[in-house]
Amino acid sequence: MKNQKFLYVVLICIALQSCCLPPFDCNDDFVEPFSGSNYEPVFLNRTDFEKSVSVKNSLAIGTSGKIYVKDNLLFINELNKGFHVYDNADPANPKAIKFLEAPGSTDLAIRRDMIYINQATDLIAVEYNSETNTANLTKRIPNTFPQLRSPDGFDAYDVPENSVVVDWKLKN
Repeated sequence: MKNQKFLYVVLICIALQSCCLPPFDCNDDFVEPFSGSNYEPVFLNRTDFEKSVSVKNSLAIGTSGKIYVKDNLLFINELNKGFHVYDNADPANPKAIKFLEAPGSTDLAIRRDMIYINQATDLIAVEYNSETNTANLTKRIPNTFPQLRSPDGFDAYDVPENSVVVDWKLKN
């Protein structure tokens, strides 16, 4: 009876061990690279990234994302680039005012006169003055959000030290 129990234990151990044979390596540190992705990451040095929020002249909308309305202003996300700002006093004829550049941005929320933007991995607070069309970055909370994924769902690997993924471009 003892030999039978011992034999069952040995067989179970062998069966469980076989799950870790190649091609299934039981290394928990293995991370699948994005080699299967059709996109490659666009990096920005963290120092440049933190200085990248600015107000520029209006641009044509390319790849639009979410839309946000605040009073007479309309904010349209340019995916991973920033936000188009429109004067929406006449909703039938909105007028482009400026472009709020924030590389890596995909969404915003507004409370009172403070704009909260997810800029790639960071949460930033920007005070936008519609009369002077200026923006003042008032707060940055680094690494609040996970790294941007490629449009086909892959994570970047080998991200250079002190760099942030701000966009993905289609491979040629």
